[in-house]
Amino acid sequence: MTLDLAGQRVLVTGGTGFLGSAVCRRLTERGARDIVAPRSRDYDLTRANDARRLFDDVRPDLVIHLAARVGGIGANLDHPAEIYLTNLLMGTFVIEESRRHDVAKTVLVGTICSYPKFTPVPFKEENLWDGYPEETNAPYGVAKKALLVHAQANRAQYGQNCVYLLPANLYGPGDKFNESVSHVIPALVKKFVNAKQSGATHVDVWGTGTATREFLYVDDAAEGIVAAAERYEGAEPVNLGTSEEVSIKNLADLIATLTGFAGDLRWDHSRPDGQSRRHVDTTRARTLFDFEASTPLDEGLRRTIDYYLAHTDEAETATF
Repeated sequence: MTLDLAGQRVLVTGGTGFLGSAVCRRLTERGARDIVAPRSRDYDLTRANDARRLFDDVRPDLVIHLAARVGGIGANLDHPAEIYLTNLLMGTFVIEESRRHDVAKTVLVGTICSYPKFTPVPFKEENLWDGYPEETNAPYGVAKKALLVHAQANRAQYGQNCVYLLPANLYGPGDKFNESVSHVIPALVKKFVNAKQSGATHVDVWGTGTATREFLYVDDAAEGIVAAAERYEGAEPVNLGTSEEVSIKNLADLIATLTGFAGDLRWDHSRPDGQSRRHVDTTRARTLFDFEASTPLDEGLRRTIDYYLAHTDEAETATF
């Protein structure tokens, strides 16, 4: 059966952020008329009393938990304790308040960083517990993976309906371009645009370029999350991705071309690559709730670059 979103009061934590804004737009397109996207200044979800007050105020029928403290490799290295504790507390309190308020369904969004460092490629959901995550991402990945344990334990003991999704690396308009928090795509877009505008002859890029990633356009991720909210009821985690793997070197070459930068790329081997490969199996999402990503990487990158050029000051304001 498909959940009628028009009849639901939907609470979207993190609903004003990068992914959350896209999810709220997609919910509206699907007919949802009662969407609540609280601000962190009004409800600090790392505090049990604030989480309880939010749920007491909203009384949601459906919860989509997107609020997160997240950044690229640099932020992960600089703030591991904050990243671990903030994400663990927010998710824990959201799951418990959803249970306490008898919320009909809670959608939890995890991270591909939870997979073990040496997961066989493509990553299958059943491999999630086969080892420890890559070290630079481990605090974030472990905190998010703990929420899957919590959700499954609550389902077993209380019958709570929580579903858990594992999106590939996200990108798109609205992403964070501040170098203190940015992931690889916005970081590269900013570097190449600035180099082109300043007439620089080279750009320094972290790592060796040999690591691979799978990138999911933000609107496609939003579609997968809403599709799961409508049609998925299972306890098992589900990957969201494109089934396309690209090396960081090829990604950098593509972004350089799209931004018009014609200089050299200098790879800084002293900087970490992170996990050597990331590429997910998307069979479950396609089979269980008919989700397939539709945005080609080059088209998504063009839209991301256009956004950055049109909103440079705004795009660079986000910090950790």
